[in-house]
Amino acid sequence: MSSLTRRQALVGGALTTAAGAMTLAGRAAAAQTGGGTRGWEGSYSGGRPDVEPQPPGQPGRDYTPVITPNGAALPFKIVNGVKVFHLTAEEVDHEFAPGLRAKCWGYNGRVHGPTIEAVEGDRVRIYVTNKLIAPTTIHWHGVFLPSGMDGVGGLSQRVIMPKETFKYEWTFRQHGTFMYHSHHDEMTQMALGLMGMLVVHPRRPSADYRVQRDFAMLLSEWSIPAGAKRPNPNEMSDFNVLTINAKAFPGTAPLLCKRGDRVRLRFGNLSAMDHHPIHLHGHFFKLVATDGGPVPVAGQWPETTVLVPVGSTRDVEFIADAPGDWSLHCHMTHHVMNQMGHNFPNMVGVQTGTLDRKVRKLVPGYMSMGQDGMGEMADMKMPVPSNSIPMSGGPGPFGSITMGGMFTIVKVRENLKSYDEDPGWYDNPPGTVADKASAEDLARDGINV
Repeated sequence: MSSLTRRQALVGGALTTAAGAMTLAGRAAAAQTGGGTRGWEGSYSGGRPDVEPQPPGQPGRDYTPVITPNGAALPFKIVNGVKVFHLTAEEVDHEFAPGLRAKCWGYNGRVHGPTIEAVEGDRVRIYVTNKLIAPTTIHWHGVFLPSGMDGVGGLSQRVIMPKETFKYEWTFRQHGTFMYHSHHDEMTQMALGLMGMLVVHPRRPSADYRVQRDFAMLLSEWSIPAGAKRPNPNEMSDFNVLTINAKAFPGTAPLLCKRGDRVRLRFGNLSAMDHHPIHLHGHFFKLVATDGGPVPVAGQWPETTVLVPVGSTRDVEFIADAPGDWSLHCHMTHHVMNQMGHNFPNMVGVQTGTLDRKVRKLVPGYMSMGQDGMGEMADMKMPVPSNSIPMSGGPGPFGSITMGGMFTIVKVRENLKSYDEDPGWYDNPPGTVADKASAEDLARDGINV
């Protein structure tokens, strides 16, 4: 047998490699479509755009309405089988927390806008009236719908001019947690507050979908210098008011739960620049859905912190089985401060000596601050500039809570009488509160201090 020529060897090797590649491709295709895994979808946009509408889903019968802390639901009426909503974009005088107000842009007199709820298969018709001084649109973030209803000014539609009313209409062919916001001059209009949450419930919910408490929370950030009357839409990095449903602590409403409740937290993030790692104390939860759809049970994992990227939603669920008052907050430390500034020196550890007394001769009432951190700011009760609030602090059962901004409290109670009435602070059982160690404790355990 004659030996292979170089050309024959190269050709044979190439054919073998190609065959191997085809085999690998075939295996990949099989793995993507077979074996009961999700694989590649037949459609990434919810299927046919002309899906048949279903009878309008009704709250209390077909779904349990979500709770929007510090917010409200958008009312609707049914006309010939279609759910009809009406949003009005307008200027709103909004309170972020007691002592801090600003002229913002919102919907229906609210910042952020009211939560829209529907059911998969609902035909919806949403009228949008523009009472602003500028043109606007609305984009239905994450929703499958016809291109001309997508709300991108100049691309999908012409803008809604002041005093005009536009009509958006489609049939929901998905369920999940979504958002809505202006998609014209987004930098300005979203920075001023034109956004809201949109929740679509499944048409035939499984038993696993049902929860006792279902909270919708929209995360956002603002630039409001002390004394300013309007958020600054030109800010790119120095955001000093961080909010949950447009409220900063101590203005945020607590989340009330009975012990044993299954709780869903729906987070949406329409901040201009920042992702938010939201951390829950005392419990773990599981990530159960994104704005792309439900996460299969096999793909869920336990966490105590969920990262909510800009422009995304994340649904987590947990069992509220630990009575107490539990923090829920962004774990970016500057995101739990109010109107934090950066134009002052680092005073930590500075020995001021007689400096204050000397400076008061020139500036009456002068007092150095920050030598041992910012914690004392909550207790100083110093006067602040008009329309501003202290960087941190709200009353707690053991003193001031030195947090602000994107912070709230999950209150879990054994015998909660009503979800509508704040039960006050948790009454800790004897022996379950950290406190000063006694001399006997120290001696017993050999602790030398």
